[in-house]
Amino acid sequence: MPILVVPTVAVHRSFLAAWDELAPEEVHWLGPKSIAGDDELWSRERAADPAEFHQLVEAIKGEAEPATVLPPGIVHQTVLWFVDGVEFLGRLSIRHYLTPPLLEVAGHIGYFVRPSARRQGHATRMLAQSLPIAAALGIEPALVTCDVDNAGSRKVIEAAGGELEDERHGKLRFWVPTEVA
Repeated sequence: MPILVVPTVAVHRSFLAAWDELAPEEVHWLGPKSIAGDDELWSRERAADPAEFHQLVEAIKGEAEPATVLPPGIVHQTVLWFVDGVEFLGRLSIRHYLTPPLLEVAGHIGYFVRPSARRQGHATRMLAQSLPIAAALGIEPALVTCDVDNAGSRKVIEAAGGELEDERHGKLRFWVPTEVA
């Protein structure tokens, strides 16, 4: 059964396969970079090297650590990968707090499912599994957004108990409870 895990080198091969499913302008959703370092996306070739992939995984894991120095305007985040064994299915980020821009359009939680794994309920399970983690980080409720024309993502957020607050900048903004009542 697929679960959210801390990024791991165990999914190296399927992470690269997921990368190959994306158009160049979509690769950023996969998260092949660390917000703690430079702003440059890793190349597919660099990520293919096991030692380099290990460095990428460690850098991404470090984004959650309060001691990690981040550029101005960037917040610490817990990045989790949704996996089934060694199969990489998606990525989810929980931002520890909101800056004004994140409050407007991005929210606390963002998620991505690789194209070959879409429409199988993975996003719904990812978001549900992330809510207790967000609660443990002191987030209650969590702001989750989606594009106004993304009916699938809207259903995912509503299935998690999301209440629509408003629309801003082409995004629907939902507040999702993170703690079980």
